[in-house]
Amino acid sequence: VVKSVGLKPRVTQVKDMATQMSSVSPLWKLAGKNLYIVRLAGLSGASAVMLGAYGAHRDWDENGDPKKAEQAQKVFETANRYHQLHTLALVSIPIVRRPVLTASLFLAGMTLFCGTLYYRSLTGSERFKHVAPIGGCCLIFGWLSMMF
Repeated sequence: VVKSVGLKPRVTQVKDMATQMSSVSPLWKLAGKNLYIVRLAGLSGASAVMLGAYGAHRDWDENGDPKKAEQAQKVFETANRYHQLHTLALVSIPIVRRPVLTASLFLAGMTLFCGTLYYRSLTGSERFKHVAPIGGCCLIFGWLSMMF
């Protein structure tokens, strides 16, 4: 049947059958000249874990007001959650089209949003509470900048 259709069986050599290894670059090479962003993500991740451990072991009821202590702990946990989430996002930034813009927005957002929440929960002062929404906007714009 194969000969009547005009097909010939293909003769293959052993060297043709050997699988070839693809030349896949390691992930750290994909970052290229933006490797410093990944390093910043490492620093941010380490600080997020340290702050999270501090917040988990801190005595929040220092002043004797359990309601304020609970509120301060919730604010701290929110800051730490956003800090960790956006640290993970920093790792992926070297593959976006405009990594410097996106990284700048994320770092500014993390500093302004998470930093003011950390400050508020640790000191009880609401002095910089108007800065947190600006940081939140920076985080939103950072995510949106990944689209373009």
